[in-house]
Amino acid sequence: MLTQRFDADLIADLQSHGVRLQGAETGLASRKGGAGPTDHKAMVLGGMSVMVPVHTAPAAQSPFLLETPDEFGNAILRRGGEVAGLVRLPKQPRFYGLTTQDGVPYSKIAVLHGQDVLATTVLQSCVRYVSAEKSCQFCAIGASLAAGRTIERKTPAQLAEVAKAAVALDGVKHMVMTTGTPPGKDRGAAILAESAAAVKAAVDLPIQVQCEPPDEDVWFERLKAAGADALGMHLEAVTPEVRARIMPGKAQVPLSRYMSAFEAAVPVFGRGQVSTYILAGLGDTREAILDMSETLAAMGVYPFVVPFVPVSGTALANHPAPTAEFMRALLEPLAGIIRKGGLAAEDIKAGCGKCGACSALSAYERRL
Repeated sequence: MLTQRFDADLIADLQSHGVRLQGAETGLASRKGGAGPTDHKAMVLGGMSVMVPVHTAPAAQSPFLLETPDEFGNAILRRGGEVAGLVRLPKQPRFYGLTTQDGVPYSKIAVLHGQDVLATTVLQSCVRYVSAEKSCQFCAIGASLAAGRTIERKTPAQLAEVAKAAVALDGVKHMVMTTGTPPGKDRGAAILAESAAAVKAAVDLPIQVQCEPPDEDVWFERLKAAGADALGMHLEAVTPEVRARIMPGKAQVPLSRYMSAFEAAVPVFGRGQVSTYILAGLGDTREAILDMSETLAAMGVYPFVVPFVPVSGTALANHPAPTAEFMRALLEPLAGIIRKGGLAAEDIKAGCGKCGACSALSAYERRL
């Protein structure tokens, strides 16, 4: 009898190495290019959703191999030839087969992440992406648009229609709305507010919105009033030197503005309902990430630390992923920092930290 229990260390190993696929695509298709987790495939390990790289250079050399799944989506995972356990591949969601009233396939409006998270990039373009001198080197927001897999601007009506169907047909439990950064001082907060309001009017679904810190803190109140339950403002890197090198445009919004924005947003959304995404492996040291995470957790901000994944077609396509040893040495003490701050992934109402599929962090939290 194969075990379906996977410990945190093994998840960290999988996400650093990636996995080779023995058979053709089965179940929920892997994603190539675009915003959010890409070049990954969703897998369910011991009841936990995990996004595992499958289309990256490290994955092609991975010691992990996923055998061809059976008709139910169950597949044997091997490591170096030895059986590591049983994996289930989530099925393609039913809402993907529908089309909006104005003729756009639902899958071009929002996609399923993990098992039960609806995710959308409301604006699939960014003022920083058009310039090599400004763009984030890890970003592939334009790739899925260029490939015709999405549309640039999702309207509030389209998002509401798709969200309602995803809840009814596929049991979606929360939603992530992110955006490329448009021109203007609100940095995307305005389109997120109108989008969240439309979805909440159509279906009772917890929503996390994600954008760069707007220039005015009043936007946090507006986003909350519009129906956003949680907020993500993503640092990606935690030291000025790495930020300037990896994301020269986004680094123009200084760390000091992020910190003041966090301070203003936590009282609006509540402790643990404001989070930030940190990519480990871009050059920040383990100590720098842990120091920043300790500061954030004390403020009530959940530091969602994930391993950097080199995405094909980006400037960092050949940048190495962090080693599994680095991630284990980082995530285990980070879980303790989060617990000390009174935070927990399971307490987040919606968003990346609650889903947890892109990192082994929540699995380390469960060890405590």
